Amino acid sequence: MSDSKDKVAIVTGSTKGIGLAIAEQLLKAGARVMISARKSEEVEAVGKRLEKAHAGRVAWRACDVRSETDVETLFLAADEAFGALDILVNNADVGMTRKLEETTLAQWNTVLETNVTGVFLCSRAAIPRMRQRGGGYIINLSSLAGKNAFPGATAYNASKFAVNGMSEALMQEIRYDGIRVSYVMPGSVNTGFSSGAGPDPAQRWKLSPDDVARVVIDLLQHDSRSLPSAVEIRPSQPPKKS
Repeated sequence: MSDSKDKVAIVTGSTKGIGLAIAEQLLKAGARVMISARKSEEVEAVGKRLEKAHAGRVAWRACDVRSETDVETLFLAADEAFGALDILVNNADVGMTRKLEETTLAQWNTVLETNVTGVFLCSRAAIPRMRQRGGGYIINLSSLAGKNAFPGATAYNASKFAVNGMSEALMQEIRYDGIRVSYVMPGSVNTGFSSGAGPDPAQRWKLSPDDVARVVIDLLQHDSRSLPSAVEIRPSQPPKKS
């Protein structure tokens, strides 16, 4: 998929941070993009803002990726708006830093259902649509926490290890349908992800959302004979450990 012009993409969790950066880069590349996240007010506000700059190439729909019904409705909305699907970016994500013994079952389920079940539901909905198009690309946003476990984030680590494994198995299941699967593992990104605030100027050593978005665009531009199935991206100069 060397050209994203006029391709149709769904990006989950695309009202802020990495997801928004990916949606914006896809639009700049000429794609048509379905914006989605849980909060309907945010989705509508971002969708309308992007539509002003990219008239006729933006649609939006609120979706909780943990809900099978919500996911079905999202993909039907994309069908209605654009009539096809070429690209799925599974970015919707919940992070939590908490030791296992301090984690409630509800918190565990929220992380696993969003970060893993959401990828499953959205990918399952995308595959027949992409197969009908003769191919497509599913890109899953994972994390270096999916290969480097660390204490205090047990549920998050578990979810990202699962995304990596699911991505590798799915890649082999659908590669001969012309559907490519990659997963991207960013390190620290300056998004305010853990605090809920915006980017922190004191954290400029971290990756920016645009750094990660560029990786996604690069994947889409690869010649079809090659597949960078797993990509790691990390800050080039993190603070030195004393």
